[in-house]
Amino acid sequence: MSAAAPDDADIVDVAVGVLINAAGRFLLTSRPAGKVYAGWWEFPGGKLERGESVAGALARELHEELGIAIGDVRPWNTTPMDYAHARVRLHFCKVFAWQGAFEMREGQAMAWQTLPVTVAPVLPGTLPVLDWFAAEQGFVGPTHITAEAAATLKR
Repeated sequence: MSAAAPDDADIVDVAVGVLINAAGRFLLTSRPAGKVYAGWWEFPGGKLERGESVAGALARELHEELGIAIGDVRPWNTTPMDYAHARVRLHFCKVFAWQGAFEMREGQAMAWQTLPVTVAPVLPGTLPVLDWFAAEQGFVGPTHITAEAAATLKR
C-alpha cells in the first residue's frame, strides 16, 4: 500500500525574484520587522494571489516591496520548503532588467551579494539558490556564512 500524496491545498505558492545586476551580483533583502523570520536574508518576492501567474505575482510583489518595475522574468527552478508556520512552493525566477530606483518600502535592508554571501542569517529557502549558483559558477566552498560566524565577526 502506498502512502497518500501530500495535499497541495495547504501549499502556498511564492514567486521569488533572483535579481542579477550587470556585475553578476544578486540582490538579497532582509525580512521586515513584524514578519516571520524578521531580519533574516532572502531573495525578494511574495505569495501568488488567486489566478495570478508567477511572473505577474513577481512583478506585483517587487513593485510593492522594492518600488521597481521588472522586465523579462526567466523561470529558473521550483522547490518546496517546509517552515514551522507554512509549507511553501518557491518559484525562483531570474530577472536581469528592471526600471526605477530601489525603495525599501517595508523597512527592509538590501545587499548586492556574490558567493560566499556575507549577510546573515540566511533564510533556509534561500540556501538551494546559493547551491545552484555555486554549481553554475563552479564555486567550491561554503556559499554563505552562518549566523554564528556573523555574530563572531560583529564582536
